[in-house]
Amino acid sequence: MSGGGDVAAVPGSMRAWQVVRHGAPSDALERREVPVPQPGAGELLVQVDACALNFPDVLLAAGQYQLRPDLPFTPGIELVGRVAAVGESVEGFGVGDRVIGMPQLPHGAFADYAILPTRTAFAAPEALDDARAASLYVAYQTGWFGLHQRARLQAGETVVVHAASGGVGSAAVQLAQAAGARVVAVVGGEAKAEVAWALGADEVVDRTQCDGADGLAAALKQACGPRGADVVYDPVGGDAFAASTKVVAFEGRIVVVGFTSGRIPQAAANHLLIKNYSVLGLHWGRYQDVAPELVRQAQDDINELVAAGLVEPLVSERVGADDVPDALQRLASGATTGRVVVVRG
Repeated sequence: MSGGGDVAAVPGSMRAWQVVRHGAPSDALERREVPVPQPGAGELLVQVDACALNFPDVLLAAGQYQLRPDLPFTPGIELVGRVAAVGESVEGFGVGDRVIGMPQLPHGAFADYAILPTRTAFAAPEALDDARAASLYVAYQTGWFGLHQRARLQAGETVVVHAASGGVGSAAVQLAQAAGARVVAVVGGEAKAEVAWALGADEVVDRTQCDGADGLAAALKQACGPRGADVVYDPVGGDAFAASTKVVAFEGRIVVVGFTSGRIPQAAANHLLIKNYSVLGLHWGRYQDVAPELVRQAQDDINELVAAGLVEPLVSERVGADDVPDALQRLASGATTGRVVVVRG
């Protein structure tokens, strides 16, 4: 269905959590009454039914993300909702469509309504409820591009996934398994180990039982076997990266996804040469601008895996809009597992 300014009944104002100063989520966010934004050309106005919390939301609040919108702004980079209005030159979407995707800041998902560019908008799988549908885009797209586009994962290979019980990690575990890989999950604590086992990991390593990077490397070598890890999926950095360089296989690939540890590691070029492995950077957001056709292909593949029952977002908590700052603070501290999702009441 095409749109040329189609619109449903939309109020003039809405409630939104806005970053009014940079800092920790509990200090940076304020709940405000603000005007409902208007969709421009190629944009959708979406009534937000649910939004998944992501670590970039924490970085946006702190002013430490690669994007720094002018203050105040509404964060929230992932949602599911119903199209309430369409801007000019919109094709393929109409009022009432249920969609998932990444909103356009400064009009993010921590609000009653958000702006969603059509290039980052996709039909929501009918098989998923709002909380799971809201969790399907960012983490699974990141995992798909990391494992398939960057690492060129092959069936039968061994994949180490750091922070495997978290939102990004749990998606990578499922995607690696769906590709026929053997998965070694790295977690932080007994409760998170139980989550990783429940996800179906072949081996689980609890880094809290290891003595630093060397201890983690020793545990990973035992879990991976003599060859080591063909692919390492690392959203953590710090000791996780250091240990990975010691366990990566000949012609193995380490995919650098992020630095939730707060420590950005340095790759030693001489070590890369001696061991014949690759360190691959992944800034998934760039693909939305540079190769949107690959993003759409990836989402088609992910949706097929959902339909086949091979992947399903791990939603650990459903919270209300009042709980956004506290939930983001817990996400920042590493206290959560799976996805924490704000569901509209």
